[in-house]
Amino acid sequence: MEVSQVHREFFKLLVELLQEAGVGPEQLLAELSQRGIQVDDASQAVAIAGVEVLETAVDLTGNPCLAIRLGQQIDIACHGFFGFALMTCANLRESVQLLLRYGQVLFEPTWRTYEHEGGLLLRANITSGSAARRQLGTEVGFSNLVAMGKSMYGETVEGAEIQLNYSSPAHSACYEAVFDVPVRFDCEHSQLFLPAGALDTPVKTANRCEHVVYHQQCEQMLRELNTVEKNTAAVRRLLIQSAGGFLDIAQVAKRLNVSERTLRRRLAVESTNFRAIFEEVRDLLAREYLAKTELTVAEIADLLDYSETVNFRRAFVRWNKLTPVEYRLKHYS
Repeated sequence: MEVSQVHREFFKLLVELLQEAGVGPEQLLAELSQRGIQVDDASQAVAIAGVEVLETAVDLTGNPCLAIRLGQQIDIACHGFFGFALMTCANLRESVQLLLRYGQVLFEPTWRTYEHEGGLLLRANITSGSAARRQLGTEVGFSNLVAMGKSMYGETVEGAEIQLNYSSPAHSACYEAVFDVPVRFDCEHSQLFLPAGALDTPVKTANRCEHVVYHQQCEQMLRELNTVEKNTAAVRRLLIQSAGGFLDIAQVAKRLNVSERTLRRRLAVESTNFRAIFEEVRDLLAREYLAKTELTVAEIADLLDYSETVNFRRAFVRWNKLTPVEYRLKHYS
């Protein structure tokens, strides 16, 4: 079982909360073992049964607010490329769109949206486990969503409301202390209502240039989920990550712990080569920069490691049968 960065961060923060309550990680492991979760590393247990681990921690500490506290402490950056893509979005609307596209595979819980009375409902999809476990998953999910929102927007979204599909718990004071928006219980679904006027709320850390790169890294991760061309995907991912100072084939091979010759041979088996992948990534980023930023053609050429702007123009025409300016006029949004 692969342990992701989010799982490791989840476990690290959970251990810190446990230690505050006088509970050591070895006690957590022992209790998990008693409950049939046999692992050497509790962060692996998080990957296998996250809410069960959280439920065990709540039982050990006797702190019903633990899930809410944990959600508050999971930093947006621990979500990796997805977190950075969120941080560089232009506004709340774009953040929600990003969450919907990549949240199905990169984020827990998953989310869906529904139009509702002049606004948008962001609904959590938590269906497995007992009612108590679903509540814990809801608490950590909404708590983290609120924490990320504060770091991205720097203010409470006016008119927002959290609606939860369970009765007000005994520790409802924790909700009032953490959530800066009204919370209603006994609703049909667990969801966040966002008024239409709030969707244009700007993100404090918006950066269109960086967003292009992080967005493409998320796209690459989606492609890799079902691809059989593992070496091509790995090279593409490393090149996207190094945009603005591209790695050469020797550096990529070193990152992949293979010789340059072996990498060339493996790419040939997948009917491609390093140069073709490099040009594909350059073209992909060029189109994104032109369509989604106000960078000049010369600035884009520099980001893509062209020493002369004219060489970039020629390459772009070869790739797209349009000049960069023509492409921007047609696709800029």
